[in-house]
Amino acid sequence: MELKGLALIWNNLDYLMWGNFPGGIFLTLLMSIAAIFFSTLLGILAGVGLTVTKGICRYILISLLGFLRAIPVIMLIFWTYFLLPILLDIDVPAIATVIFALSLIGAAYIGHSVYAGMIAIAKEQWQAAYSLGLTKRQVIIFIILPQALKMMLPSFVNQWVSLIKDTSLAYIVGVAEFTFVATQINNRSMVYPTEIFLFVIVVYFIICWLLDFSLSMLSKSRLFRIN
Repeated sequence: MELKGLALIWNNLDYLMWGNFPGGIFLTLLMSIAAIFFSTLLGILAGVGLTVTKGICRYILISLLGFLRAIPVIMLIFWTYFLLPILLDIDVPAIATVIFALSLIGAAYIGHSVYAGMIAIAKEQWQAAYSLGLTKRQVIIFIILPQALKMMLPSFVNQWVSLIKDTSLAYIVGVAEFTFVATQINNRSMVYPTEIFLFVIVVYFIICWLLDFSLSMLSKSRLFRIN
């Protein structure tokens, strides 16, 4: 890696961090956090739905989740960017459409993970909870779901890391996230693409590693220990 390439990165570090605010690394982190939050929330609801629903409602939910898992992320981002403004009859920001698309994709995978965790809980625990007079909703919220979430945390982390990396696909609708502004810098210089995109790789690695390491430490804590 040439020193001039490092100097180019250093001189453009502020732009790589913020872009034309909001943008750059900041926008990548913002979209990642939002997508992780909404995909996890929707995924938990979907997982519970797969567990408790029956008949036609369950088949519809399975079909919807299967559809979201089957289509490429980049295509969902593309179509939500054009369809949401038409459906809602308002001007939807490109950043919001990317978060929406990533949330749906993440929720489809997380939903199946939650469902797998819930059905892995022994039937005796369901029966014991019912014998104590708890309703089905109380059993799920206070007994089954907490155990399922603890067991499925590694699967959640994998999906969250995938969502962070998928934010780089936002370029298709002109969102100036990290890789977008890095490409802009590379197009201006046309001399140091290796240094610029190695820097991009390192930053994504650090972000994903920090998430994985933090949650690994959390899973080993007393709060997440499964007895």
